[in-house]
Amino acid sequence: MTTEIDPAREFFRHTLATLAYRGGKTLRDTDNDFATFRAGEQTRTPLEILAHIGDLFEWALSIAKGAEAWQGAKPGDWEQQVERFFRSLQELDQFFASAEPLACSPLQLFQAPIADALTHVGQLAMLRGLAGIPIRGENYFKADIVTGRVGAEQSAPQYEF
Repeated sequence: MTTEIDPAREFFRHTLATLAYRGGKTLRDTDNDFATFRAGEQTRTPLEILAHIGDLFEWALSIAKGAEAWQGAKPGDWEQQVERFFRSLQELDQFFASAEPLACSPLQLFQAPIADALTHVGQLAMLRGLAGIPIRGENYFKADIVTGRVGAEQSAPQYEF
């Protein structure tokens, strides 16, 4: 008996692996002051953005399961939120790898929490530059991003500029 692969679920899984790779690169090797860096009076800190990304992943999982629930977490500390980032990615990836039915439109799921998380990972990368700890640009087309690899352990960048 052959199980057909759902293209939407595979796309989500690869998107989550992309977020883990790009997010991991952005979260690694920061100094102690980065979490509380503020680019302007009205902007979020990297810690606040990272907590929001965790909220988005948890919200996405609740939507996918058909029990939509938003819970804004208190930011806590940087290491807690980094762990939450990868843990919530893993939980969402496990759902998409399962046979559990998707209780919502894949398009709506992408347009809301997933696209928002992509935006916020980019914000963190930009804030690193503003904080004086830029990450190197990379040809992400050639990056070793593997569906299902959503933890903190990622391949080393091979095609940085």
